[in-house]
Amino acid sequence: MEYVTVSVKLAIIAALLTGLAVFFAARAGEGALVLTPPQVTGIGALTLVMGLLVTVQGFETARYLGQSYDVPTRIRSMKWSQWLSAAIYMVYILLLAYVFRPDQLAFSETAIVDMMAIVAPALPLLLVAAALAAQFSAAVADTSGSGGLLSELSRGRLMPRTAYALLTLVGLALTWAADVFEIISYASRAFAGYYALQAALAAIGARRDGDGARATGFALLATFGLGIVLSGQAVEG
Repeated sequence: MEYVTVSVKLAIIAALLTGLAVFFAARAGEGALVLTPPQVTGIGALTLVMGLLVTVQGFETARYLGQSYDVPTRIRSMKWSQWLSAAIYMVYILLLAYVFRPDQLAFSETAIVDMMAIVAPALPLLLVAAALAAQFSAAVADTSGSGGLLSELSRGRLMPRTAYALLTLVGLALTWAADVFEIISYASRAFAGYYALQAALAAIGARRDGDGARATGFALLATFGLGIVLSGQAVEG
């Protein structure tokens, strides 16, 4: 089911980018591209970017597929996933930023659905389907990865099935207690903290191996991750 939903999601993303590209080209041909000056700059813009870190992460699930795939394959899959998702978001933002006026950009969790109706009548329905598919696949993948991590950290004392139940309860509680933008901010800080710890461990390992350059690079990444934890700002802020 996860494989099918991910395939559907990628197909819809391809349709969305194609529709936006055609719409962008048409507006460019008419000389009607919109140039909107940034409303947030400097440190404020940087903290907003920090708060959106969670947008392009979450592909560490392959780390727990060691029984099915070798290490090089799992590393390669995570790298390709990160680069592909980053490319999709950058192209999407580039195409979106120059075709809508500020008064067309409503601030809500579902504003993008209404905006895409301007591009193509079929896109809103496709986006709803993509959102459902994305959340299903993400829920399965992230719960699987988190359950594996909890089992690993507890040295097997906490079984994955028990971890799944605990994670589900926490997720339900968080969904009822916070809105979407708050959850994104919390998740960004949590992932930044996790990556900061991973980078710190990598720095320690590199220093033990006598690789000072890599140790310094990993230490800088750990510091950056800690900065995101402390300074990341929710988008509505």
